Amino acid sequence: MTASLTIVLLTISNIFMTFAWYGHLKNLSSKPMIVAIFLSWGIAFFEYCFQVPANRIGYSYFSLPQLKIIQEVITLLVFLGFAVFYMGVKPSLNFLWASMCLLGAVYFIFRDGI
Repeated sequence: MTASLTIVLLTISNIFMTFAWYGHLKNLSSKPMIVAIFLSWGIAFFEYCFQVPANRIGYSYFSLPQLKIIQEVITLLVFLGFAVFYMGVKPSLNFLWASMCLLGAVYFIFRDGI
């Protein structure tokens, strides 16, 4: 349950993070920069409401490097969905190659067990 809860919380956190970091590029490009900054900070608050508990829970089950690699894999998956479905970016082979690199990272960080 701990591992699953960690992954769910990190996924929710990443959704908020991705919108905080990149959502303004689509919705607020005509607004002053300060508006985008404050709105992003507001969204980031909710990111941290999920990210901090996820890392605290996850750290009791995963090593710190494992927790970081899990975060990066989730980040890539969430970003891919965001880029394709929200921003209208066409996926390229570069997404595949980046994913393969992260799969290698997952292999190496978990090969000695949890």
